Amino acid sequence: MSSVPFSFAGITLALAVSACASTTQTAAPPSESPHSRPSASGATSPPGEVSYAGASDRAVRAAVLDRDAFVRAVLEKNPSLDAARQGIRAAQARIHQAGAFEDPMVDVGIAPLSIGPSRAPFGFEVAVSQKLPWFGKRAFESEASEADAAAAKSDYESVKRELALSAVMLYDAYFVAARSLEINGEHVALMRAIHDNAIAQFGAGRGSTSDALMAETELTHMEHDSMLLATERDVTVAQMNELLHRAPELPLPPPPKELPLPRESEGERRDDTAQAIAQRPDIVAAEQRARAETARAEGAERQSYPDITLSTSYNTMWEMPQHRWMVGVGLNLPFQTGPRSGAADEARAMRSQLLSEAERMTDAARTGAFVARRQLEESKHVLELFERRLLPVARQAIDAARAGFITSQTQLTSVIEAERTLRRLELEYQMRRAEYVRRRAELDRALGRIPGLDWKEERP
Repeated sequence: MSSVPFSFAGITLALAVSACASTTQTAAPPSESPHSRPSASGATSPPGEVSYAGASDRAVRAAVLDRDAFVRAVLEKNPSLDAARQGIRAAQARIHQAGAFEDPMVDVGIAPLSIGPSRAPFGFEVAVSQKLPWFGKRAFESEASEADAAAAKSDYESVKRELALSAVMLYDAYFVAARSLEINGEHVALMRAIHDNAIAQFGAGRGSTSDALMAETELTHMEHDSMLLATERDVTVAQMNELLHRAPELPLPPPPKELPLPRESEGERRDDTAQAIAQRPDIVAAEQRARAETARAEGAERQSYPDITLSTSYNTMWEMPQHRWMVGVGLNLPFQTGPRSGAADEARAMRSQLLSEAERMTDAARTGAFVARRQLEESKHVLELFERRLLPVARQAIDAARAGFITSQTQLTSVIEAERTLRRLELEYQMRRAEYVRRRAELDRALGRIPGLDWKEERP
């Protein structure tokens, strides 16, 4: 038996293994970026992202829970962000799959009757083939996958902003509940003093038992309000712990005595509204998915061109040695145009749908920014009214009513009414401050920024 066939077969198999190795190397993902940060579940954060590592531990161990510390803690611990990071990883992995060459094919055949004591020489055939897509097909697949990966990154940024907005609103509710408990406690102490004054007035013969009973009834209602406010606070803490991925019964540090109002930022200029809205992650994600569908439509049209298959083979069973080594080229015949045109039409329709959705979201964002800005101006004006007029007048009224009651010049009903008015205004003032913060957060969200954080952290 000649050694030439086996030598050629070894060379052919070596070329096939080399082709497989080169294809595998092309499809292998690159090493991780040195800027990527692993999450708790092993996912890597997008390169260049602002790090919130350790924010949760610092927030829950602090003496006072600040709003921005709570928002950063949520952005560190909430599982929704980790799920979005995994979505980015999956989309980036699809980039390495798209546009890759198919594995080369190796076909080996033997003549069974030539094995053994047969006088005929051992007969076999070895063939290697590689399919090569038409020019541009792989590029369109890669472009579509890259656009999908960019959209997944924008989805991650959008989830981050939605989480931050939820965190701000829960924090404001927590502050209002805690501050309302403190205000109600202060007024309970005030009502007890009024109750003692009513008893003293009755003992001095200048009052009646109805005054003491009226004060006792009002005090009972206020103590009941304290229970309701404590329940509201505990419910809010449980919801905040859910965002922090903690058990609902775990305690949180108390909020500060005063809710800090967000300062006006450089991003507050009205001229920047259109540019800020155009950079909103949800709008950008829709535009990137439209770009992916554009690439798919062009790729579907390119499917009308044939793919090329190059092959080489060696067959020992040809009598003439010159006929044993063969090379060839094959083409598929893309006569079935229905599936290809249908895929292109589907991709173009999806592109139009996504672009229309992006326009709708842009219109809604413009309206949301306008409404939030006007409401923010209204809240600012209301806070000024409370601070300059309503609260000072209510405090003067309660002082005057108490002084008049002590000197028997004012009825107890006037004192209780003045106390109710002051308590209602103090509680409403705290709610108005929280409303101002909420509307500012809604404006930040409408403009694509991260609510509750400094404007410089709006985009990594």
